[in-house]
Amino acid sequence: MLHEEREIISKLKKENKHFARIFDKHNTLDTQISEAEKTGHFTDLEVEKLKKEKLLLKDEIYSMIVKYKKEVAL
Repeated sequence: MLHEEREIISKLKKENKHFARIFDKHNTLDTQISEAEKTGHFTDLEVEKLKKEKLLLKDEIYSMIVKYKKEVAL
């Protein structure tokens, strides 16, 4: 979903500090989840918590992209 919005993401990261922060956090969580699943150093509950946090951030990122698209179309 986010891959097709690269241009908008790049623009928002430059223009909006909050967007940049949550986007970076989303990517950090993605890395943490991958590592946790590979190494097994986290419990299933801890991994699920990370996944839920990542999903909430993804929802917020997507909402901000949709809002940006609407504003640009006006």
